Amino acid sequence: MSPALIAVHTTLPDEASARALAEALVQARLAACVQWHAIASVYVWQDALQRDAEWRLLAKCRAAHWPAVRDFIAARHPYQLPAIWSSLIEASAAYHDWVWQQTDPQSAAR
Repeated sequence: MSPALIAVHTTLPDEASARALAEALVQARLAACVQWHAIASVYVWQDALQRDAEWRLLAKCRAAHWPAVRDFIAARHPYQLPAIWSSLIEASAAYHDWVWQQTDPQSAAR
């Protein structure tokens, strides 16, 4: 069985912060690929119903890197209480190998 991959999810308030975090994750080799897209969110915060435009980030990472990825995102996140969560990925062998190669901290700098 191959070592596990995860998809790490978070939301950000604007496209500029989503892009900056995506690029930082890839440059740090914590994510092989990060996608972001506009979403609409409804939630209760401080006893008030909130309706916000946000940007969702989806990063493909090694499961073993979860603590580092989570802490990396939290340290750079503008929200007081960011949603940072992961889910397991079942991927084709070729895609798995590519993610694994791109997230190898021993690989040459990009």
